[in-house]
Amino acid sequence: MGGLSLQHPWAFAFGLLGNVISFMTYLAPLPTFYRIYRSKSTQGFQSVPYVVALFSAMLWIYYALLKSDECLLITINSAGCVIETIYIIIYLTYAPKQAKLFTAKILLLLNVGVFGLILLLTLLLSEGEKRVVMLGWVCVGFSVSVFVAPLSVIRLVVRTRSVEFMPFSLSLSLTVSAVVWFLYGLLIKDKYVALPNILGFAFGVVQMGLYTLYRNATPTPAPKQVDDDDAVKVPEHVVNISKLGPAAAIELNTHNPIEPGMPPLMKENSLACTSDETKGGVDKATHVEQV
Repeated sequence: MGGLSLQHPWAFAFGLLGNVISFMTYLAPLPTFYRIYRSKSTQGFQSVPYVVALFSAMLWIYYALLKSDECLLITINSAGCVIETIYIIIYLTYAPKQAKLFTAKILLLLNVGVFGLILLLTLLLSEGEKRVVMLGWVCVGFSVSVFVAPLSVIRLVVRTRSVEFMPFSLSLSLTVSAVVWFLYGLLIKDKYVALPNILGFAFGVVQMGLYTLYRNATPTPAPKQVDDDDAVKVPEHVVNISKLGPAAAIELNTHNPIEPGMPPLMKENSLACTSDETKGGVDKATHVEQV
């Protein structure tokens, strides 16, 4: 097998190192999903990157099986399939109904429909080396989509000026992994492995640059988050005021407000006058005073 042959010791070394780094990269989102598990909420996270990563791993396993000499690609992408599937199951467990439906749709469309179509077309329309070439370019295309998927996180970092959802360790591991797999593909003369990792390296450098730029910046809430907070606070204030009843509104708009320095007797008289003008009687006025 070419990937494990002693004739390619450097290729084997880089492939083995790539397996280790990629495995650690697959495990990088664990704190995020632990947070989802603890809070019982997906907290606005998207499932698309994990679904796309699962699809890409499935494609690379198929490609490695066709080439028959890429055991190192099979091992890491098999581990990736298992880990990404676990992430998606956790996401589906705690996601809102609409997010669950969306995730289920793209899973059926991409990981079942598109993968099945690729499998069928490559088996029917090509054979031998042509099949490997055809599938290789498909793998390149979808590997690029895996690297493009985190663009939503980059956009969030720029909008909020916060690197909370883009850990430096993850960006660094993605960059190093891209370099290692590029060298592995170069040494075994497999352009389909080498090419997409050039883009992966570029995105990794961009992410690390953004981390350096915004790590000490003052976070700015995203517009949607601000609106959500306001939407939560307004009903709370409305409920508190409505509990006070009509007397509260009268106290706020009365022409005879209670002054801070007013003696207790005058306060009682003022409250009595206010309560006589309401339908709620003395009890409501007394309730306002207590509140």
